[in-house]
Amino acid sequence: MSEDNQSGIPTTGGPSRRRLLKVGGITAAAAAVGTIAGPLANDEARALGKRNTYDAIVVGLGFAGAIAARELRAKGLNPLLLEARGRIGGRTWTEPFADQLVEMGGQFVDESQPLITAELKRYGIATTPGLIPATAVMPTPNGPAPFPIAELQTRQGALLEKLFEGSKTYFPDPYNPLAERALVRKIDGLSLRNRLDQLRLSAADESWINGITAGQSGGSSSDGALTALAQWWSLAGWNSDAWYRAQSKRVSTGMSSVVEAILRDARADIRLNTPVSSITDRGTSVEVVTASGQKFTARTVVLAVPVNVWKTITFNPGLPSVHATATRQGVGVANSRKLWLHVRGMTEPKVVNGAEGDPFMTVLSHSETPSGQLLMALNSRPAINVTSRAEIQSALRAVLPEAQLIEHRAQDWGAAPYSRGGWALRRPGQLMAQLPAIQRPHGRLTFATSDIASGWVGFVEGAIEAGFRAACQAAELAKAKR
Repeated sequence: MSEDNQSGIPTTGGPSRRRLLKVGGITAAAAAVGTIAGPLANDEARALGKRNTYDAIVVGLGFAGAIAARELRAKGLNPLLLEARGRIGGRTWTEPFADQLVEMGGQFVDESQPLITAELKRYGIATTPGLIPATAVMPTPNGPAPFPIAELQTRQGALLEKLFEGSKTYFPDPYNPLAERALVRKIDGLSLRNRLDQLRLSAADESWINGITAGQSGGSSSDGALTALAQWWSLAGWNSDAWYRAQSKRVSTGMSSVVEAILRDARADIRLNTPVSSITDRGTSVEVVTASGQKFTARTVVLAVPVNVWKTITFNPGLPSVHATATRQGVGVANSRKLWLHVRGMTEPKVVNGAEGDPFMTVLSHSETPSGQLLMALNSRPAINVTSRAEIQSALRAVLPEAQLIEHRAQDWGAAPYSRGGWALRRPGQLMAQLPAIQRPHGRLTFATSDIASGWVGFVEGAIEAGFRAACQAAELAKAKR
């Protein structure tokens, strides 16, 4: 059974096989290795099945691993791609639900992100906006209440401006977050809770933004670094309009379709359902051993799995201190659950923002259906039991009493063994402690994950950045004799 079926997927009224094929069969296409890697003759396929030596091995097939594999192929290397799950995409994953394609993981892209924009242009893939909410449901002392969407943007936007005041000074070049190292050092130890306390906002005002600071951190504003969220703000353009815009567009054919396109260009031997148990650097080569005992050898390895997963692999020699500390502390947000809710009873598109301590960080109208609406929701802590229809309906009624749940689908990313968390958000002190050392190779091993990006940490953009860097490093290592 794949990770995805072990981690809170149970739904009510899931799609039939006919519906899945009608919507596009993304998961089926991802499992068809020949489709991704390019057509192979039977003799070639049998030969590949017997091979155990390659120029390079890429462990993990999210965006970072796919980009690394394609770039290694472009540099003349023949890579083997190992993926623990029964699908590609990592923390991005497109699924059919209610006769539409939905993203179970990473969802948003924006023109302010040049790398994913270039990939979409390269493969002729368009983006599409979501529904524009007419009403915002926001916290008040008397419970959630509706407000005009313009008031959300004005009032919450002004509070976000206060939260990130000074970010243009300490992040003048947000793609190089240590450009003003002395200034960053002074604030990198601050949590988002520390920053909220500095602002001394009224309880009513704070409730309009602490759902963001807590939700993005996994449930508590004390867990996320001010510098982590302030860097997102800076990358988007240092203003609330750009902040909202960066979280409004999605890939029209789904994130999985982009990963598939990249992997076709990699023309590589792909092994799904192949978790890695150990990686041993022997000086002139690297041996990778899978959980089933298979052994593969290459001149270099790209480790393209989340930082939180590194601790599940045995490394010989062991990881450097910065890498070992990062995987022990964690970078990916452990308390992260994404839900898709098919509801009836909604008369207009809405967005819900919870306050810190509320079950839902966000509930957002995604699209119309013949029966009602699709809503996307994010839950961190306190955790919702995503297998319980009753618990989800109860939490939903508290913010959208008119919404009647028809069916749902959910993914608990923290419980998924090959991710152990959702999006990445650095903890206080991690930026200064990790960069740039965590991006450097360790012997013949290089690292590719959005968790260690210089720019858009936690986004597809950051994964692509890391994939390009790791491929360049690995290509140089593959040329070196020792």
